[in-house]
Amino acid sequence: MWHDELYSLTSPPFFDELGVTLAAFFAPAELACFRALGWSTDVPVIDLYAEFRILSNGLELPGGRSLLGALQYFGRPGLNIAHKEAMRQLALRGEPYTDKERASLLAYCAEDVEMTLSLLSVMVNLIDVPRALLRGRFCSAIADMETHGTPIDLATLDRLRSNWAAIKDLLTVQWDRAFQVYEDGHFKEELFEAYLLRQQIAWPRHPSGRLKLDDDTFKDMGRVHPQVKPLRYLRECLSKLRFGSIQVGQDGRNRCMLSPFGASTGRNTPSSSRFIFGWPKWARGLIQPKPGRSLCYIDYSQQEFGIAAALSGDTNMIAAYRSGDPYLQFAIQAGAVPKDATKGSHPNERAQFKACVLAVQYGMGEDSLALRIGEPVIRARQLLNHHRRVYRRFWEWSDAVFNSAVASNELHTIYGWRLQLKPDLNPRSIRNFPMQATAAEMLRVACILIREQGIDLCAPIHDAILIEADDALIHKHSTIAQQCMTQASGVVLGGFELSSDLTTLTYPDRFLDNDAEPFWTEMIDLLKKVETQSVKTLTPSR
Repeated sequence: MWHDELYSLTSPPFFDELGVTLAAFFAPAELACFRALGWSTDVPVIDLYAEFRILSNGLELPGGRSLLGALQYFGRPGLNIAHKEAMRQLALRGEPYTDKERASLLAYCAEDVEMTLSLLSVMVNLIDVPRALLRGRFCSAIADMETHGTPIDLATLDRLRSNWAAIKDLLTVQWDRAFQVYEDGHFKEELFEAYLLRQQIAWPRHPSGRLKLDDDTFKDMGRVHPQVKPLRYLRECLSKLRFGSIQVGQDGRNRCMLSPFGASTGRNTPSSSRFIFGWPKWARGLIQPKPGRSLCYIDYSQQEFGIAAALSGDTNMIAAYRSGDPYLQFAIQAGAVPKDATKGSHPNERAQFKACVLAVQYGMGEDSLALRIGEPVIRARQLLNHHRRVYRRFWEWSDAVFNSAVASNELHTIYGWRLQLKPDLNPRSIRNFPMQATAAEMLRVACILIREQGIDLCAPIHDAILIEADDALIHKHSTIAQQCMTQASGVVLGGFELSSDLTTLTYPDRFLDNDAEPFWTEMIDLLKKVETQSVKTLTPSR
């Protein structure tokens, strides 16, 4: 059928019978097409991409994870790659088409369906159907989010985009004045090394002796030496922002492929350059609800800590999570602060015990933790020993998970997300997998529940979601969405419920946290300065 015929239909032509299930490879793309045609996406779905990801997760795949790669994995014939790409380019080119081109495109579509059917026939007995259908419901939520998108202040985006080269030059001159590490707009490692020598800052290095210049190192060192924070922001700003890549429609909404199941843990992997939440935090100030509409950002509180407590059954860890401030409670449980301590009375101790909790979650050792807290290694070792002593049950469980994974060469979650282990897999990744993969499953269930309540989902953000509603409805919808997130955690964790935090934005509010707001303000000031200079340049002198 050609598009004019498809648009005339109110429902898919192949859903005439009851009990039909849609099998697709990368189902969100098909379901987004349903949305565009005005068809319901409330259909049973099995996404063969997700199910193949589970079957092959952790393995090296010569053909990759595409439909053709999956067919190759099972020894089934597929299309010639060159022919497939030629047909794809023809489809993207758009009309007008000759009769021959139309026939070629329809034949290609039929071939694609036949390949999907071939893959289904070989996979059908390998699929855990009930869990696959749950993942299919998440694909419907993904299609809704990819269609709905996130509202963007398009006017400000266009202004930044048009003046970005001049803004970068000004920003580099202003912020590099204290460092003198940029030359012709490029960061120079040797100049940075000279700056560190002048400031007598001991900076982490690779075994080769070269400086570590990744963002995590800059973030850690910024805690110890606050004077380097502006340099981190500058590097992030100059390297991450690609105004030509961000996908914003004429209606001012950011839409991109959210790439569900893309990570080995099952998390989404949207493009960091196309997805507004992949940009530096200050740039999220571009997220702004339209007049009469509101946004609500709901994120799980200390999600991975709560998951670790529930999965391990560690009573001390459970008590710490339920206290509302697990980091301070950990310090109390360790005997480092009195029982009546508060965040205000013991901020330094709380910060160190928080860093210890996060270090354990990320698999950091004592050297990295010492760097993060700006203390000697002996203090970091003491904190980690506190964690092992206070949360003994958690460590017994973590050791058991690790030993079982090494023995079976496999990790899996309650909903069947599986990872096959490679011999060189980092032990930290093995220990962290249950928390990361369970967090991904929890967010999937939450998105399903929220969508099926008829609430507009804009985007999933790691351990959070963004919803949108009319001003008059935002309180009701955010309350329901928050209840859904609580329910999802209880479902996934066998009754143990996680709390969540809620932030509501109403026009003209912007999506900015306290750390990012000053940098946003400075960028807008620079924008105005550049625009003023441009006007002066264009204005003829009398």
